[in-house]
Amino acid sequence: MTTAAEEHRTIAGRFTELTQHARPGTWDAPSPCPGWAARDVVRHLVEWLPGFLAAGAGIELPKGPSPDDDPAGAWQAHAAAVQALLDDPASESVVLRDRNVGELPLPAAITMFYTSDVFMHTWDLARATGQDDTLDPERCARMLEGMGPAEAAMRGSGHFGPRVEVPGDADPQTRLLAFIGRRP
Repeated sequence: MTTAAEEHRTIAGRFTELTQHARPGTWDAPSPCPGWAARDVVRHLVEWLPGFLAAGAGIELPKGPSPDDDPAGAWQAHAAAVQALLDDPASESVVLRDRNVGELPLPAAITMFYTSDVFMHTWDLARATGQDDTLDPERCARMLEGMGPAEAAMRGSGHFGPRVEVPGDADPQTRLLAFIGRRP
């Protein structure tokens, strides 16, 4: 079993590679998220977590560059700050409190909400920037299995599009992407 820090290191590392290899002209290319360009995928990931951590655990992440000016730099600064937080043994004793999810150990909350979000948005960034969009099939299958029971709540949150129909024998990545409303 991997730790929250190890899981983030792997998933954020893949996203970092995509930011480092994105050609400059692709940052304004449309992503599979309606109305978002590639830089907006980065913006989403670097902007929502700091508020979540501040409100739920009193943690302030250091700010990096703006995704408008330097999307790769914004991501790398943010990912490094999250990794440092997860690598700190003291984070194990921090509890995140949220009115929607209750109380969770900080590493578990980051894994459940944020690292999973990075994983799914890796496909979006790869597609927008014309890079390899292959996701880990085992992680896709695990996520899909875990999301199934929470489908109504997920759809009600407004953060996921309607499920897209795919053949029953579709691979795990295709099924996960279709579940979250993407058109693989």
